[in-house]
Amino acid sequence: MNALVLAAGYATRLYPLTLNTAKPLLEVAGKPIIEWLADKLAEVPDLETIYVVTNDKFASDFRSWADRYKDRHANIRIINDGSRSDDDKLGAIGDINLVLTREEDLPNSDLLVVAGDNLFDEPLAEFVEYAKGSLATVAVHDIGNLETMKKYGTVTLSADRTVTHFEEKPEKPESTLAAMALYYYSREALPMFTTYLAAGNNPDQPGRFLQWLYTRKPVKAFEIKGQWLDIGSKETLARANELFARR
Repeated sequence: MNALVLAAGYATRLYPLTLNTAKPLLEVAGKPIIEWLADKLAEVPDLETIYVVTNDKFASDFRSWADRYKDRHANIRIINDGSRSDDDKLGAIGDINLVLTREEDLPNSDLLVVAGDNLFDEPLAEFVEYAKGSLATVAVHDIGNLETMKKYGTVTLSADRTVTHFEEKPEKPESTLAAMALYYYSREALPMFTTYLAAGNNPDQPGRFLQWLYTRKPVKAFEIKGQWLDIGSKETLARANELFARR
């Protein structure tokens, strides 16, 4: 199994903080966001390599971070998608497909995909153990408020935790389960990224692939409890600093 961290966005909503620093390299409670993620991923049994896909603007910064982090027993590869601005970015799904195409051995193993701005405090081992044997599994978190769900991808599940409905930022949410940008894809599912893009579908926002996939193949869900923060604003960044400083 391998892991892919999505870190090629430009985080324009966080300007000026992210004008010269990639959002996953912003510090939370004394260390970069991506380092919190890498620590979580490094604990996953049998994980071989953590791939980080970023853009040409910040690739050297991620390489510098990886060089400092390499003594943590995690094999890290930085992939540059070649984009230079928000106008020519490939999008999250485009980046996933780029890495799958460029790294020849990657499609031969199962893959964890996680957005580089996600912070959570629950270990990943239980998520991975549950996901093994499924075609695909998405992590979900119970927000507990229908009005707040208008900002998230909303998931509805059957009794056996199969996704029965998924909608990005719905006007009328029917569930308080938010899809986190944390996914398990079996090696059998990985060729479907090419199929999705070849059909002309939107290459941005990783949840859009899930929205397309669940109508064609069974997708499972696993609830992540504890703290979860999607760092999309200065307010959530400040909240993350407050919460994670207590750890």
